[in-house]
Amino acid sequence: MFSSLIATLVTIPLLGYLAVFIISKQITKKHKRSVHIALDVSTLFFILAVHYLIIVIWDKSYLWMIVLSLLITAVTFIIMHWRIKQEINLRVLFKGFWRFNFLLYFTAYIVLMLIGLVQRVTSVVFIP
Repeated sequence: MFSSLIATLVTIPLLGYLAVFIISKQITKKHKRSVHIALDVSTLFFILAVHYLIIVIWDKSYLWMIVLSLLITAVTFIIMHWRIKQEINLRVLFKGFWRFNFLLYFTAYIVLMLIGLVQRVTSVVFIP
Protein backbone atom coordinates (compact mmCIF):
# COMPACT_ATOMS: atom_id res chain seq x y z
CA MET A 1 0.00 0.00 0.00
CA PHE A 2 2.85 2.38 0.88
CA SER A 3 4.66 1.70 -2.38
CA SER A 4 1.46 2.32 -4.34
CA LEU A 5 1.04 5.67 -2.59
CA ILE A 6 4.63 6.70 -3.35
CA ALA A 7 4.28 5.53 -6.98
CA THR A 8 1.13 7.63 -7.36
CA LEU A 9 2.78 10.70 -5.87
CA VAL A 10 5.78 10.33 -8.17
CA THR A 11 3.57 9.73 -11.21
CA ILE A 12 1.23 12.62 -10.40
CA PRO A 13 3.25 15.06 -8.27
CA LEU A 14 0.51 17.71 -8.43
CA LEU A 15 -1.62 15.30 -6.43
CA GLY A 16 1.18 15.08 -3.87
CA TYR A 17 1.41 18.87 -3.71
CA LEU A 18 -2.34 19.15 -3.21
CA ALA A 19 -2.42 16.44 -0.53
CA VAL A 20 0.45 17.98 1.44
CA PHE A 21 -1.13 21.43 1.12
CA ILE A 22 -4.51 20.26 2.42
CA ILE A 23 -2.97 18.37 5.34
CA SER A 24 -0.64 21.20 6.32
CA LYS A 25 -3.46 23.75 5.97
CA GLN A 26 -5.53 21.73 8.44
CA ILE A 27 -2.60 21.55 10.87
CA THR A 28 -1.13 25.06 10.61
CA LYS A 29 -4.26 27.06 9.68
CA LYS A 30 -1.93 29.34 7.70
CA HIS A 31 -2.22 29.49 3.92
CA LYS A 32 1.25 30.87 3.11
CA ARG A 33 3.02 28.43 5.45
CA SER A 34 1.03 25.54 3.97
CA VAL A 35 2.01 26.53 0.42
CA HIS A 36 5.69 26.58 1.43
CA ILE A 37 5.48 23.20 3.13
CA ALA A 38 3.72 21.72 0.09
CA LEU A 39 6.37 23.20 -2.24
CA ASP A 40 9.20 21.82 -0.15
CA VAL A 41 7.76 18.32 0.10
CA SER A 42 6.59 18.02 -3.50
CA THR A 43 9.91 19.17 -4.99
CA LEU A 44 11.28 15.65 -4.57
CA PHE A 45 8.18 14.23 -6.28
CA PHE A 46 8.67 16.56 -9.25
CA ILE A 47 12.36 15.63 -9.57
CA LEU A 48 11.47 11.93 -9.61
CA ALA A 49 8.54 12.52 -11.98
CA VAL A 50 10.83 14.30 -14.45
CA HIS A 51 13.24 11.38 -14.28
CA TYR A 52 10.52 8.83 -15.02
CA LEU A 53 8.94 10.96 -17.76
CA ILE A 54 12.32 11.12 -19.50
CA ILE A 55 12.57 7.34 -19.30
CA VAL A 56 9.06 6.92 -20.75
CA ILE A 57 9.56 9.45 -23.55
CA TRP A 58 13.11 8.62 -24.68
CA ASP A 59 13.68 5.11 -23.29
CA LYS A 60 16.87 6.26 -21.54
CA SER A 61 17.72 7.28 -18.02
CA TYR A 62 19.30 10.69 -17.70
CA LEU A 63 19.46 10.59 -13.92
CA TRP A 64 23.09 11.63 -14.09
CA MET A 65 22.03 14.86 -15.84
CA ILE A 66 19.44 15.54 -13.16
CA VAL A 67 22.02 15.02 -10.41
CA LEU A 68 24.50 17.18 -12.32
CA SER A 69 21.93 19.95 -12.73
CA LEU A 70 21.21 19.81 -8.99
CA LEU A 71 24.93 20.08 -8.21
CA ILE A 72 25.50 22.94 -10.66
CA THR A 73 22.48 24.78 -9.27
CA ALA A 74 23.75 24.28 -5.72
CA VAL A 75 27.23 25.57 -6.57
CA THR A 76 25.74 28.55 -8.42
CA PHE A 77 23.54 29.39 -5.44
CA ILE A 78 26.50 29.10 -3.04
CA ILE A 79 28.67 31.41 -5.15
CA MET A 80 25.89 33.96 -5.65
CA HIS A 81 24.96 33.91 -1.97
CA TRP A 82 28.59 34.35 -0.90
CA ARG A 83 29.15 37.24 -3.32
CA ILE A 84 26.04 39.08 -2.17
CA LYS A 85 26.14 38.41 1.58
CA GLN A 86 29.88 37.76 2.09
CA GLU A 87 28.91 34.86 4.35
CA ILE A 88 27.01 31.64 3.90
CA ASN A 89 23.76 31.06 5.77
CA LEU A 90 23.01 27.40 5.02
CA ARG A 91 19.34 27.53 5.99
CA VAL A 92 18.55 30.47 3.69
CA LEU A 93 20.78 29.06 0.97
CA PHE A 94 19.18 25.61 1.01
CA LYS A 95 15.64 27.05 1.11
CA GLY A 96 16.33 29.18 -1.97
CA PHE A 97 18.07 26.30 -3.75
CA TRP A 98 15.20 23.89 -3.01
CA ARG A 99 12.46 26.32 -4.06
CA PHE A 100 14.33 27.18 -7.26
CA ASN A 101 14.48 23.45 -8.01
CA PHE A 102 10.72 23.28 -7.49
CA LEU A 103 10.24 25.94 -10.18
CA LEU A 104 12.77 24.27 -12.48
CA TYR A 105 11.39 20.75 -12.18
CA PHE A 106 7.74 21.83 -12.13
CA THR A 107 8.38 23.58 -15.46
CA ALA A 108 10.28 20.56 -16.78
CA TYR A 109 7.40 18.31 -15.68
CA ILE A 110 4.84 20.41 -17.58
CA VAL A 111 7.05 20.57 -20.70
CA LEU A 112 7.73 16.83 -20.62
CA MET A 113 4.03 16.06 -20.13
CA LEU A 114 3.24 18.14 -23.23
CA ILE A 115 6.06 16.49 -25.21
CA GLY A 116 4.85 13.04 -24.18
CA LEU A 117 1.26 13.90 -25.01
CA VAL A 118 2.16 15.26 -28.44
CA GLN A 119 4.39 12.28 -29.12
CA ARG A 120 1.65 9.78 -28.23
CA VAL A 121 -1.05 11.61 -30.17
CA THR A 122 1.10 11.91 -33.29
CA SER A 123 2.11 8.26 -33.09
CA VAL A 124 -1.56 7.22 -32.96
CA VAL A 125 -2.90 9.70 -35.53
CA PHE A 126 -0.09 9.28 -38.06
CA ILE A 127 0.21 5.51 -38.14
CA PRO A 128 2.47 4.55 -41.06
